[in-house]
Amino acid sequence: MDEKKLTIYFTSDLHGYIYPTDYRGQGEKELGLFKCASRFRKDGNTLVIDGGDILQGSPLGAFCHDTIGSAARFAEMMNRCGYDYVTLGNHDFNYGMPYLDSYLNVLKARCVCENVRWDEAGVRFPARIHTLENGLRVGIIGIVTDYVNIWEKPEHLAGIAITDPIPAVAAALERLRDQVDLTVGIYHGGFERDLATGRVLSATRENVAYRICQELDLDILLTGHQHMSVPGQLVSGTFVVQPSDKGQEFLRVEAAVSGGGKRFSSETVPAHGECRADWLAEFADMERGAQAWLDQVVGHLETPMLPDTPLRMAAEGSALADLFNTVQLAASGAQLSVTSLANDAAGLPQTVRRRDILNAYPYTNTLTVLEITGAVLRRAMERSAEYFTRNADGSLRVSDCFLEPKVEHYNYDYYAGVTYAYDIARPVGERVVELTFNGTPVKDTDVFTACLSSYRASGTGGYDGYVGCPIVREIGTEMSDLLLDYFKRYGGELPLARGEFRVF
Repeated sequence: MDEKKLTIYFTSDLHGYIYPTDYRGQGEKELGLFKCASRFRKDGNTLVIDGGDILQGSPLGAFCHDTIGSAARFAEMMNRCGYDYVTLGNHDFNYGMPYLDSYLNVLKARCVCENVRWDEAGVRFPARIHTLENGLRVGIIGIVTDYVNIWEKPEHLAGIAITDPIPAVAAALERLRDQVDLTVGIYHGGFERDLATGRVLSATRENVAYRICQELDLDILLTGHQHMSVPGQLVSGTFVVQPSDKGQEFLRVEAAVSGGGKRFSSETVPAHGECRADWLAEFADMERGAQAWLDQVVGHLETPMLPDTPLRMAAEGSALADLFNTVQLAASGAQLSVTSLANDAAGLPQTVRRRDILNAYPYTNTLTVLEITGAVLRRAMERSAEYFTRNADGSLRVSDCFLEPKVEHYNYDYYAGVTYAYDIARPVGERVVELTFNGTPVKDTDVFTACLSSYRASGTGGYDGYVGCPIVREIGTEMSDLLLDYFKRYGGELPLARGEFRVF
């Protein structure tokens, strides 16, 4: 049998970053879809594939949703870049199915997502067989983490059901087995084990790529979701890769199939060089509209809220976290508020524009008010206190469990409405050494109302103590809009609920 080759260009977790900008300044950056796709070299034996999370995450994505109300322009951008197949990411459901369909209806690429089913019916985005110009038959199976069911509002999933991805892949492989020469999985999810040692990093079902490799016989597994650069390696006989986010890089994967077997290789290509001028020109109206919308002044501060290192902000407090908690308390009327660090804290300048708000709070989170006990609160704080550890010389540092396999500063939380202290010399689970409410020590049986993001209220990030707590109120307005409203209300004289805590 003659050797037949396949080349794959793979992106994932673009999060609405199309143009070479981070929307924080005007200078061109080495990121974005157009930077990557201008490097693609496509022929009849090439597939261009995306792993999901395209519609949400950048100010451009927010502009598209808030002012245009349709994702069709994103589809047109993907079409220009020559995509053949995409799967769906968890954030692609953030604006609901009609908005997602406005993207898919214009997209020329085939969507494959085997574990997204019509309610009470079959697979909505089934696996496909793609025959290359050289005759190689490639089976392409997509899946998304089923944690979408935990994170997403039920109304955003109307008409569909998202099932366990592993049985979905197994069933698709069985259907394709005798019809293809090579199988490619596209998984919007990542690895629950360390790829070098096999050590278990997470016991949840959010990421199950390692299990997929162990239990199923895919030839190639293209992964995403963790924003973790995996340049290419074999895991239980399956060749796996993953790019980082925002179009900072893409993967070029090569497969060669012959009677002697299958060979795989890959190259991680950083975004660089010139973007195709015709693409930049075609969508310039949308980009200009977004930039003008983002430049709208929404308020002023007496002094800027400057970001610092994640460690210092976690240990010493953050004016930005104080602002978020203040807005959550004002919007909810709750006794307590909980908010998070960000992986890439943006801060706020003295003159605050819409772009600054969206960079400071890039998520689509809405808010939930829960009724929690003192015991639940203490358990959550113990999880936050795991963020810290110490070097051999006694200096504070971020614990590896918040850095590997994925950087998760956003799973460290700040608590407003209580005064508390963490003693990092004590064992994990026993570090909350002070916890008072209005000067009185908090007992396990005390009951509070607490305002959290919808993401955290779902229990994700290691905060499963919130699961099952009574829901007092749901606030359907996105947090970024609440922040904008707060600036309109107070101008620059923002009353802030200062976080009262110590880490020692």
